[in-house]
Amino acid sequence: MAESRVHALEGNEISDYSRSALPEGRWSETWNVFKSNFSKIIISNLFTLLFFVPLIVVVYVRELYVASVSNTYPFSANIGPVGMPSLPNVSGMAESLNMSADMMFYSLAIVAGLIAAVGVAGACYSMKKLVNTRGEFTIRGYFRGVRKCYLNVAFPVALFMIVFFGTVMVSDWKDFVIATGGSSAWPVAATVLMIILCVIVGIVCMWFIAVGVSYKVGPWQTVKNSFILLIGSVVQTLFILALAFIPVWLMLIGGLFMIIAMMFMLVVGFSYVFIVWMSFTQWVFDMYITPNLEAQKERERAKKTPKELAEEKAEEERQAAREMLAAGRSELVGRPMFPIEEQPLPALGGCFSRADIAEVESGRAALEGRIGAYEEQHKNDERFVEYNKLFAEREKVLKAEGKKDKKKKISADNLLR
Repeated sequence: MAESRVHALEGNEISDYSRSALPEGRWSETWNVFKSNFSKIIISNLFTLLFFVPLIVVVYVRELYVASVSNTYPFSANIGPVGMPSLPNVSGMAESLNMSADMMFYSLAIVAGLIAAVGVAGACYSMKKLVNTRGEFTIRGYFRGVRKCYLNVAFPVALFMIVFFGTVMVSDWKDFVIATGGSSAWPVAATVLMIILCVIVGIVCMWFIAVGVSYKVGPWQTVKNSFILLIGSVVQTLFILALAFIPVWLMLIGGLFMIIAMMFMLVVGFSYVFIVWMSFTQWVFDMYITPNLEAQKERERAKKTPKELAEEKAEEERQAAREMLAAGRSELVGRPMFPIEEQPLPALGGCFSRADIAEVESGRAALEGRIGAYEEQHKNDERFVEYNKLFAEREKVLKAEGKKDKKKKISADNLLR
């Protein structure tokens, strides 16, 4: 289904690297990359954590503010000369204070989320690159990912934070209505709907991030293809997100699990979340999207110096000689062959004279001269030199076969070196 609708992504990969083929399955290769590049994972996590600090500070200060207000406001104060308790009507006061605090601090959290988006962009790009190149990671590459992908990440992060802010406000309103004696039916229903909406938007935004970090397309194509890929892999998406956010579930449990989860997040938590998610989404991309190999090859060639291009061409010539060697020696491939199909051959008609014969002989002599000139011009090409050199070495080995001190075993290794 998705395969026929995501052609807009083909050939538009955002990358500064060449993907390497995975010798094993994607998840086994991801695990190998994770454990063999643990120090790089920690470095990436540290940079990502730094950009999440403002968001963490906002949430922490909000908790301190609510706690301090709860201790200072007279919810149940003892007044009067004999210390008789006063029972003022404080119904809904605590809920009203929570609503005011959440409105102030979670609106700031939206701004802090835009700062955290810097870390999300760098982490997603660098984790994707780490897996696709089997270990290539640099700090410069981390911030190159920020430069290339920040705008594509900032939008879904801001969208999720706005919906999350609305969910918190509706939940606070529900608590306030219930505390003041109002009907709880509609507030509870609205809160449940907002929580469901927040979860759905969060899942969709994760796909927005995956497509935005991986492909250079417009906002409409990003949104459209994200929905298509999500619908095509909805069950797998739910499972992988549940797996990726295990540290968050542990925090919600609380107690010792919360401490373990916090330590894990400080060391590798953010990198773990994004390496799992980017590995999964790359698997989905590989299923539904055929990369434009020619366009990718041209982009890679444009980045190379003339010296690197010359070395690449020489290596291709040597490889061609090795392949021809495997088929056996042939004069047709061991020396330059003049492209004779491009030259009109002189021929005699049904009736001819001596002058016609002389003309034919002259034309064929000229053709032989061009053939000789062509062979002389191309005889030192790397392809033919390597080909004849390999056969010369083979013949030398065969001649030395009968000599005990020079006997050498012939194999594919010593013939193709």
